Amino acid sequence: MTTPIVALVGRPNVGKSTLFNRIVGQRIAVVHEQPGTTRDRLHAQAEWNGVTFTVVDTGGIEVLPETVSAGKRPGPDRVLTQDSAPYIPLIRTQAEQAIADADAVIFITDAASGLTAADEEVADILRRARCPVFLTANKADNERLRQDALEFYVLGLEKVYPVSALHGTGVADLLDDVVEALPAAEVEAEEDANQDSRIKIAIVGRPNVGKSSLLNKLLGEERAIVSPIAGTTRDAIDTHLEWDGTPITLIDTAGVRRRGKIEQGVERYSVMRALKAIQRADVALLVIDGVDGVTAQDTHVASLILEEWASVVVLVNKWDAVEKDSYTMDEYTKWVRETLKFLDYVPVLYISALTGQRVHKVIPAALAAQEARFKRVPTGELNRLVQDALARHSPPSKRGRRLKVYYASQPGVDPPTFVFHVNDTQLVHFGYERYLENQLRKAYEFTGTPLRLVFKPRGQRE
Repeated sequence: MTTPIVALVGRPNVGKSTLFNRIVGQRIAVVHEQPGTTRDRLHAQAEWNGVTFTVVDTGGIEVLPETVSAGKRPGPDRVLTQDSAPYIPLIRTQAEQAIADADAVIFITDAASGLTAADEEVADILRRARCPVFLTANKADNERLRQDALEFYVLGLEKVYPVSALHGTGVADLLDDVVEALPAAEVEAEEDANQDSRIKIAIVGRPNVGKSSLLNKLLGEERAIVSPIAGTTRDAIDTHLEWDGTPITLIDTAGVRRRGKIEQGVERYSVMRALKAIQRADVALLVIDGVDGVTAQDTHVASLILEEWASVVVLVNKWDAVEKDSYTMDEYTKWVRETLKFLDYVPVLYISALTGQRVHKVIPAALAAQEARFKRVPTGELNRLVQDALARHSPPSKRGRRLKVYYASQPGVDPPTFVFHVNDTQLVHFGYERYLENQLRKAYEFTGTPLRLVFKPRGQRE
C-alpha cells in the first residue's frame, strides 16, 4: 500500500528542515553515508497517532530581484514586489509540483519575518489545491510572535498554526490535524490495490537515460512523449498490457534529477514522484545510460528502491552506442556490481530502446524477479542451511561472547522475510548478516529480489 506523502513547502530559511527533523523524531543529515550507496535524505517515515506517512523536505522556493545576481541577498524582512516578477513562473511550477505529488502540504512561513511576496504567490496556488494545506507560522517562539502570526490569515488558507519547530511548541496540534486528513488517501490507495491485481513495474532512473523510449518500445507505440530534453516526463504514466496472459501495469516516471544542477527545489519533487512510483511497484527497472556509465545519481535512485524493498532489474540502455569488444560486457557488469554494491543480486541486461536490442528480455526478467518475491523455503531446509553456514564460518565474538543462532523461520513473503532467533541481537555484526544472506542466495533463486533478515531474542514472537 502506498504511504501518504506530506510535503513541507515554503521559501528559504523558514525552518522546513527543522520541522522535518521534529516530525520524524530525529536529526537527519542531507546526505547519509552508508557503504556502497548514496542516500540523499530528502524523505523519511514518520508516525503520529498510529498513522504512518512519508515526510518530504523540499527545497526553498526562492524569490530574488535581478539586482542581486552578483551575490547580494535582501534581508529577511524585505518584502519583494516588482523585482520578484521574473521568478513567479518558477515559484508557480514548484508549488504546483508539490500539490500534484503530495497527499497533504504543510506550507511553512516565518512568523518572525512576517508576510512576504513569496508567501503570497505560493498561497495563491495552494488555495486551489485538491489536497489539504496546513498553513504554519514557524519561529513563533513567544507569545508576541504567536500573536503576530495572525497576519497570515490574510492568505485565505483557513487556519494558521503558530509553531516553534525548534522547541516543539504547537507541532502536536498541527500533526493531529494533518494525520486526520491522511486516512482517506491511505484507504483509497488500499482499495485501488485490492481492485488492481496487475503486476506493477516502474521504470525509474535519472533524466534522459531513455525511460520513455523504453516504454514505447515495450508497447510498440508512442504511448509517452519522447524527447532528448532531460526532465520531459513530469508525472508518472500508467499503461496496462498483457504479457503471455499476465496482466501488467508499466509505470513511466520522471527522472530523478541531480542536486545542484537545476532550479532549487525541483529535484525534491522529482524524488517524490519516483518514490510514489516505487512504493506502488512490485519491480523497479533501473535504467542506466550505457554511454555515461554508473553515476552517483544512479546510486541515489538505487537507494530509493532499496528503502522500499522493491525487486530490481538493472537495464544498461543505449548499448548500441557503446564501443565494445568481446570483454566489454563482462567488465561493465563487474563495474555495475561494484558500484551498486547492495544490488549485486540483481540481473543486468544490456539493451537499446532505440533499436530494440534485447528489449524482449526485459519483461520476462521483471516477472522472474516478481515471482522470487513469493518464494518460500521450508523450515527444515532453512535450518539445515543455517547450521551448515554456522559450521563453515562461525560468528565473530564480541567482548568474549559469541552469537548463537538457535533456529530460523520464514514468516512472510513479498519480500521474503527470514527471522533468526539468537541469544543476543547486539552480537549480530553487519558483515555476518550479509554472509547469511549470501548463503540463502547461493542455495535458492531470489533473483533481483531483496531479502529481509530479522534477528530476535529467543522466545520473542515473530
